[in-house]
Amino acid sequence: MPKALVYNMAGEQVGEVQLSEAIFGIEPNEHILHDAVRSYLANQRQGTQSALTRAEVSGGGRKPWRQKGTGRARAGSIRAPHWTHGGVAFAPKPRDYSYSLNKKEKRLALKSALSSKAAEGNIIVIDELKVDEIKTKAFKNFLDKIQVTGKALVITREADEKVVKSARNIPGVSTTIATILSPYEILNSRKLVVDKAALEKIEEVYS
Repeated sequence: MPKALVYNMAGEQVGEVQLSEAIFGIEPNEHILHDAVRSYLANQRQGTQSALTRAEVSGGGRKPWRQKGTGRARAGSIRAPHWTHGGVAFAPKPRDYSYSLNKKEKRLALKSALSSKAAEGNIIVIDELKVDEIKTKAFKNFLDKIQVTGKALVITREADEKVVKSARNIPGVSTTIATILSPYEILNSRKLVVDKAALEKIEEVYS
């Protein structure tokens, strides 16, 4: 059964906790994880790129010279794609790149991401994740004490303004709540720092 170390806010190890086998102990499905990451990134695309085709560029309605007898190549418009200031062949147009996975795939992707982190030993549980004031330096010191460097995802049970604002200016550190976890954010983080109450909520919601 997968386990994770438990620390307090002083950075001291105070024990370990058993993680749910059904959520943190499955064999990660790489195909579903790949689909989940592609879906997340595709859904971030604005899809607003646009260029003019030869039909949309202003001008070019008159044939520039007669068809035969000039010694030049035949031409019907000065707005053809191979002309300077001409339209774009196969011009990009605004479109929606987003697509979604079904409910079972989303849940399997999330469990696969969490199980992957658990297998690597990159889940750290905090006995009670709580800060008294909004202070980036204090939160950075806390992460240093539990040896969390680089990219990290801090997970709380509910939105905590003090935690969010204390962590938001630390490079590579992001926050979320237990009920809206994203496989992409989990995989994109080196460590998961999880409040014990949030861990219980994760096991309650996704089991």
